[in-house]
Amino acid sequence: MVELVPAGEEIAYQLITLRKVIDQLEIKFSKLAAEFVKTDFSDYEGAASPYDWIRFNCHMTSNAVADRVAVGERLAQFGESIQTMDSAEIGFAHLAVMARTADAVGEAFDETKLLRLARENSPGRFHYKCLHYRHSVNAKKYADDQAEQAETNFLHMNRGEDGSFFLTGCLDAVGGAVVRNALEPLARLSGKHDHRLRPQRMADALVELAAHKSKIQMQVTSSIETLLDLTGSPGAETEFSLPISSKTVERWACDCSLTRVLLQDSVVIDVSRSEPTIRGPKRRALNARDKHCRWPRCERPASWCDGHHLVYVMHGGGDELENLVLLCTRHHRMIHEAGWQLVKTGSGEIVSIAPTVTFGLPRGPD
Repeated sequence: MVELVPAGEEIAYQLITLRKVIDQLEIKFSKLAAEFVKTDFSDYEGAASPYDWIRFNCHMTSNAVADRVAVGERLAQFGESIQTMDSAEIGFAHLAVMARTADAVGEAFDETKLLRLARENSPGRFHYKCLHYRHSVNAKKYADDQAEQAETNFLHMNRGEDGSFFLTGCLDAVGGAVVRNALEPLARLSGKHDHRLRPQRMADALVELAAHKSKIQMQVTSSIETLLDLTGSPGAETEFSLPISSKTVERWACDCSLTRVLLQDSVVIDVSRSEPTIRGPKRRALNARDKHCRWPRCERPASWCDGHHLVYVMHGGGDELENLVLLCTRHHRMIHEAGWQLVKTGSGEIVSIAPTVTFGLPRGPD
């Protein structure tokens, strides 16, 4: 009796075996790379940095070099993880994600916890899980990192000779998710005769969005602990984005339509009706009173503003007009993600307070 071997089985086995050998070599390379960046050889060669020397001479990208150095510097902490990689349960890509996570959380790094996640997830999904872990360890730092990323946003629109525009830019994770959520519904195929490629549909969707100012619908999944910004809580989740910080969820929850969905053991047990948090006459009254963003010396019109709760709802604040002010998107983000505060004086004046700077604990007695 002849046993039939599935086509490609031998190749599949070779791929797995070869990848295991490559991962072992990656560990050796990472160890040497970590040692190399401590030397001054790159200065002797005239390179901008040891990382840049490796990038150029080893024909790698900057991110690939940084990953190897990060792993090499953490090898002493990765004993169990390296053994797990040797047994082919995880790959070098998992170690790279783990090393970057260790750099981000410092002393809070827990190899045992992350290794369990690595075994259960692909490298890409493991990266996603590690972002939740970083938020659970230090939600403030995670929010600060997201807020800092938003400061690097840029968009260039250059006009061509025929009047067309060329767009180049970069959006942070949160802003990019908002834009993509707005464009995706408008970029769907409009029928069997719609032969546009996806890039054209996305471009047309951007024009349509600007022309009609469509309301954006986003589903955000958040635990009660995240809404309360409790220590150890995971980040919130939304489609097309990495985990969102609790501070961003706070900002979005100020002025949006909310649908409560309660789950128990992943089973939906209750769903409420979608209702705007600041709606109808209340929003019109807020617009009439404030007229524009209430941040000192900002005059963005009311139509460009969100309603902001001076006392966050999850901290006992209500939707009464006295607890609401209009804020433009930039200043609203500064309140929730960047640590600024707004205070209303007895005369109704709004005062902004910059984040406090912490220089560390005072020195104890000698």
